[in-house]
Amino acid sequence: MYYIGLDVHKKTISYCVKDASGQVHQEGQIGATRWELDGWMKTLPQPWTVAMEATIFTGWIYDHLLPHAQQVKVAHPLMLRAIAAAKKKNDRIDAGKIADCLRCDFLPECHMASTAIRDRRRTLRYRHLLVRQMVLSHNKRRLHKVGYFRELLSSNAEVNESIRPLLRVSRDSIVRLQKTEYALVSSLQRDPLLAERIKRLRTVPGVGPITALTWALEMGEVSRFPSIREAISYCGLCGDEKSSADKVMRTPLSKQRNKHIQRVLVEAAKLAPRQNHDLALVYEREKQKGNANRATLAVARKMVAYLLAVDRGQRDFVPFADPRSVAA
Repeated sequence: MYYIGLDVHKKTISYCVKDASGQVHQEGQIGATRWELDGWMKTLPQPWTVAMEATIFTGWIYDHLLPHAQQVKVAHPLMLRAIAAAKKKNDRIDAGKIADCLRCDFLPECHMASTAIRDRRRTLRYRHLLVRQMVLSHNKRRLHKVGYFRELLSSNAEVNESIRPLLRVSRDSIVRLQKTEYALVSSLQRDPLLAERIKRLRTVPGVGPITALTWALEMGEVSRFPSIREAISYCGLCGDEKSSADKVMRTPLSKQRNKHIQRVLVEAAKLAPRQNHDLALVYEREKQKGNANRATLAVARKMVAYLLAVDRGQRDFVPFADPRSVAA
């Protein structure tokens, strides 16, 4: 088996090919194009496995190499301390170190979602960008409501004629963004790959279409989370712990998280106690300790447990029935 480390950039890819003993067989640099990757793969000794660091350019390279390699692995960049802490650092050395980590089974591998999930996730994140643009529009809540806008242009003589076309353009842009956002969400909800899963997830209290879509596309396969704690950690609903000897220091919410699912869950947790008695009890119990934000996080963690159970069981959410109330 030959082990290949790739240091991926926007225009170039540095590579290093090593055997099981660590001897270098090939080193060099190629262009970051599919055509050059095809030519480069024909020169590789067989069989081979490849690893690369996770970057914004990793996805298409991963998909292109996957049919030809024994394995394609993606490394977690924060955990590649051998590269980040090196005194001498360049593309050739980085590729060699990734090959060594792969060869010695020290590579901190991260999850790589399927191509279908990543394509749909890109659509959902683009929808979030559109929503941000709408929110950033100046005075959207008043000036850009349809009724108020029409009344303003028809009855307010103080609006200068030179400003009216600009106001119409601004209003039209917001309408287009709203229609595009609605079309994107509707297409994802109707997608055969997601439709049944979204329907089940929406049976959880406080979970609407955006929360369900974000959970399905950002979490991917929930089987990769062996416990609820790991799912909560991935969602960024817990803090860091830095302990040494008898000193224990806990930090606020960790920055090592999926920020997209974290944002959506926190927003959903603010409304969920109004829709479900059990979540309301969780919120009130935590709020009595003196911090409303921690109470919201407690509700979000409970919602993660509910969503994880629904996904694992492949069935709709069923509220827990208290045996004492049933007996009564």
